[in-house]
Amino acid sequence: MSSGGLAHLLRGVWVLWLWQATLAAGTESKVWEVPTAPFSSSSNHSDSLQWEPSCQYHHLQDGVRITADIPPRLEGTWVSTRCEVRPGPEFLTRSYTFHPSRQFRALQHYYTDSGCEDPAYSLIIRGKIRLRQASWITRGATEAEHHLSKVAIVVHNPAAMQRLAARLPPVCVGLALGRMVPGRLHELYNGRAGRACLHGALGFSMMEMGLVRVETQHFIHGRKVQELFLGDIHTDWTQRTHYRPTGYQQPLQNAMHHVHPCPVCALVYRSSEQRPPVLSRAPAAPLSLEGRWVSHRCEARPAVLFLTRDFTFDPDQHAWEGVYRHYSDPSCAQPTFTLRASGHYAQGNPSLKVSGATEFVFKVTKVRVTALEESTVKVLNGTRPGNCGQAGAWEVGVEQDLMSTDGCTVLGIKLPHKEYELFKTELDHRKHPLLFIGERPTDGSSPDRPQRRPTSFQAPMVLCSGMETFPSHGYGSGSNSKQVHLAASGTERLAQLVLLLLGSALCSCFCVY
Repeated sequence: MSSGGLAHLLRGVWVLWLWQATLAAGTESKVWEVPTAPFSSSSNHSDSLQWEPSCQYHHLQDGVRITADIPPRLEGTWVSTRCEVRPGPEFLTRSYTFHPSRQFRALQHYYTDSGCEDPAYSLIIRGKIRLRQASWITRGATEAEHHLSKVAIVVHNPAAMQRLAARLPPVCVGLALGRMVPGRLHELYNGRAGRACLHGALGFSMMEMGLVRVETQHFIHGRKVQELFLGDIHTDWTQRTHYRPTGYQQPLQNAMHHVHPCPVCALVYRSSEQRPPVLSRAPAAPLSLEGRWVSHRCEARPAVLFLTRDFTFDPDQHAWEGVYRHYSDPSCAQPTFTLRASGHYAQGNPSLKVSGATEFVFKVTKVRVTALEESTVKVLNGTRPGNCGQAGAWEVGVEQDLMSTDGCTVLGIKLPHKEYELFKTELDHRKHPLLFIGERPTDGSSPDRPQRRPTSFQAPMVLCSGMETFPSHGYGSGSNSKQVHLAASGTERLAQLVLLLLGSALCSCFCVY
């Protein structure tokens, strides 16, 4: 694309962004509700995988209504519902209490294992949070700022103390290593002390407080479940202390209004810095990808991406297909485009970093894109011939295959593309299987080599059905590779650029897959 064309494109992006931001600011000051009607792709292929009512938002099929207020009400205690995995990896549970005075007290318990059975140390964080305004970047979220007044640490055993000693300068604990006693509270930061030990040695940050959203699930018989979404953690350790989030972590649940049963909720709620929760060993869930897995909620990603995912795996053929439906709103009611990708995969060894997880290698061989509104069509039709499907032939609701151009150069899609992945399965509180897939890099790069393999996970997917027959359009049939998956590097850039052109935001980020 010429420099003049690029400048024109960027001017268009800016105008569209201002238009969408103004629209969002004017329409999101009230409670919004997730619509119960499922969205079906308008793809012109009748044999494509559809987002069926039985697979979309399982809780809505039980008469559940979801609302979110702007500004959110934070008062109360919010707790983890499972052992959380952060990039690194770090394993932790959280308990955050917010008071009407805007003061908060956060407990973060860190562990040596992915099951949160062996506590290493706990952080006690006190401070104040101030809600500012509805976010112009992430629709449905509220921007906030926080001020820390005190951070302290309690180390739970000598082994953890030795590990921390290598990372924490003596000034951070205020005592020589020989006098540091497990179980004793050591202040790391207050309003008069610096934060060097927190940022440099521990990678500590509460930047997650910069983005807030509270959702309430209203059940038929009056019961409700409340969830607190806080900002995402950057996947690069060196960036996490100053990264301003545009996506979310996995939510905390209100200690008084959580799912039932939730034994983890009770353990975390009753915990303290001296008595960290020790989670029970979860029943083993053998890794089996067979069948169809779908998002159980409208998912949010950095770079203002809202989407649902729909995967079908065929273990006998080592083949898979993924359908990624993108939206411009946090209730996934306003579709922008759909991307279908397919290929093969190869299962590797158990992960040495995240116990219970398994390494995979994926490679994509085909990608199809369906534009679902005029703004997307104009962008795709503006590309050079031979660079992104059939030039000038993009239409709303009509799917195009990108194989003829080996992807889409102007949007960064390259075919084929190999990635190194991390998968894990668990059982939820109802003993239903969940599938965790590796978290995408926050900066939009691709895990295209082993050392870039994820160490944390995206939101879990639920098993919709058993093994289904693959569509008949022959996805993946043209490759003899035993290691195949989604070209996330390219498809992520597609998602980012198209959504930018739809006016969501001007920022770089990771994508969806």
